[in-house]
Amino acid sequence: MKVLLVGQGAREHAIAESVVKSGGVLYSYMKTRNPGIAKLSREVKTGSLNDFNSIVEFAKNVDFCIIGPEDPLADGLVDRLEDAGVPCIGPRRSVARLESSKSFTRLLLTKYKIPGNPDYQVFEDMNHVRDYLQKKSSIVVKPDGLTGGKGVKVWGEHLTSIAEAEAYIRELIEKDGRVVVEERLDGEEFTLQAFVDGEHVIGSPLVQDHKRAYEGDQGPNTGGMGSYSFPDHGLPFIDSKYIPIALDILKRTVRAVREETGTPYKGVLYGQFMLTRSGLKVVEFNARFGDPEAINILPILKTSFTDICLRIIDGNLSAKHVEFENKATVVKYLAPVGYPVSPVMTEVTVNEDEIRNLGGRVYYASVSEVNGRILTTSSRSIAVLGVGSTIEEAERIAENSICYIGGELFHRRDIGTRKLIQKRIDHMKQLLS
Repeated sequence: MKVLLVGQGAREHAIAESVVKSGGVLYSYMKTRNPGIAKLSREVKTGSLNDFNSIVEFAKNVDFCIIGPEDPLADGLVDRLEDAGVPCIGPRRSVARLESSKSFTRLLLTKYKIPGNPDYQVFEDMNHVRDYLQKKSSIVVKPDGLTGGKGVKVWGEHLTSIAEAEAYIRELIEKDGRVVVEERLDGEEFTLQAFVDGEHVIGSPLVQDHKRAYEGDQGPNTGGMGSYSFPDHGLPFIDSKYIPIALDILKRTVRAVREETGTPYKGVLYGQFMLTRSGLKVVEFNARFGDPEAINILPILKTSFTDICLRIIDGNLSAKHVEFENKATVVKYLAPVGYPVSPVMTEVTVNEDEIRNLGGRVYYASVSEVNGRILTTSSRSIAVLGVGSTIEEAERIAENSICYIGGELFHRRDIGTRKLIQKRIDHMKQLLS
């Protein structure tokens, strides 16, 4: 089975590993050369992910293609590939709007009466903006399109007055033509990723990501500094009764987007949820695996990943085809010193043998291999994974593995620790009491 993978991050490294583990022959198209993906690949081509002609040409002899990052999905790469006869794991442009347009998603949930929407308003001009802001004690302003997770501004953190909020809303309307303003939610977030074949929606273990750059949930937002999952596939601060509710929201969304667009959703649907005092809320949807959340679930997948992909393409996926180990996972991201504000470029060294001896795994992210040297860019550099029978064991493996990575990098030591998890438990107890 010849599989083309598009993308070059740690998420794609985890996907590449799963393809090869399940017997696939990997072909990779990357913007920069990821050493981990390259090592797993039969053939590698580097080039712009916007060069669809080059990607389609490279894909002409493969059985199917997996698109990792969001931008090519939003820009219609799946449409181009499928129109050229290459099946894809990833949604076509019209349904990828679940990620690429926040207003599309909010309005879709409202139209089809799918639960989980916070109070929100979509604005295309400044009329009534002040009225809405004055009625709300706390709001979140979200750009309509893709921003790499860095365009959202929150009242009390980034916005301290109605004038500041109005100025940012005006800026986004002038740039994108519309903006989404929502009530600020209080609760605990979690991610539910699901395999979707157009009709069937099969969930995976819950994961919690950590967006803040520094320990104790301090500092600016990032693409995610690490994440964890538990052996029972739930989370100790999320009542298990909410898992089928979250999955049902994903299922209803898949049906709704097909009815709305006429196009079936195929690939991976990522649901970011928050459990609040007033129930489960949808924070956002992503039209692909999360990064780092893919690194939590794919390494503990017991069933064949390529078989799941083929069943997504053929439309005959069921729960019996998707099984995960009952293991805990902890992912810790290393990023260049100064990230995300002013990252320092550096060369990194990785002793993969010693990390493997500890039971850890390394996934290369925003790095480039040049003449045998691994150089960082301006984003997260390397993800380290620990898998264990308990969360403590998984966290210890991940933390100890980092000792064998050199360079001007930093990471959050608290991710996956009992202290931080207890903080989440106490927060939900207080909120729901």
